Amino acid sequence: MIEGFADALFSAERQRRPILPLTDSCPGLSVHDAYLIQRKNVERRIAAGERVLGHKIGLTAKAMQELFNVCEPDYGHLLDTMFHDEKQPLDLAALIDPQIEVEPAFVLGRRLSGPDLTINDVIAATEYISVCFEVIDSRIINWRVKLQDTVADNGSSAQVILGAAKVRPAGLDLANLHTELEVDGVVVETGNTRAILGHPANGVAWLARKISEFGLALEPGDVVLPGTCTRSYRIGGHQRVDGRIAGLGSVSVALTGAPAIANIRRT
Repeated sequence: MIEGFADALFSAERQRRPILPLTDSCPGLSVHDAYLIQRKNVERRIAAGERVLGHKIGLTAKAMQELFNVCEPDYGHLLDTMFHDEKQPLDLAALIDPQIEVEPAFVLGRRLSGPDLTINDVIAATEYISVCFEVIDSRIINWRVKLQDTVADNGSSAQVILGAAKVRPAGLDLANLHTELEVDGVVVETGNTRAILGHPANGVAWLARKISEFGLALEPGDVVLPGTCTRSYRIGGHQRVDGRIAGLGSVSVALTGAPAIANIRRT
């Protein structure tokens, strides 16, 4: 089962053809098995030469949990091929049905591991924080996902775009930073970082605890995305997107191309 579901998700991403939810054919799929499916495809990509540069946490904000009808966070792996330079246009033609989020990105200077990590532990281990975009994409048709589906699908990861500013966390009130997502000059989403599990560093601590269940740890140099404090926004190409978090700076990207869903809906 795990091998078959991993193959189906891997093919869906490569062919840009979404599949039915895994939980449709296997309603009893456990979250643990979903993470094993995720890990299978990460190992496949590592074997092909890709490198894990960090992790993302999803579904930390209540708005996102309500949007996708889930009740707990999830995580996925960030590979080197997912990172995109904000100075270059992002072509959506390689994606299926993308959405964009603005969030902080923690870059670690020290190893993080253990079951009892606190916000202070995370801050002490953080080298700097940047604003970033996470472009999420679902290999499940029409985003018909339950928690197990998005976990198996590597947390719906797709692309990461880091802003240029690198801000030391000391002295920042990370639990109270205004956040804006702007598309073509119009602010489409706003939020406050307190919506990320009360404090973005709580998301990083949750991740370190969660991956320890699989014998893993967060390492120096890892990029960790703790989640967004707003709803994600569906994108379709030929747009300019700007993101801002007070005290952390901004990030921008020009979008080109049409995602696969545009053609799927026409056929």
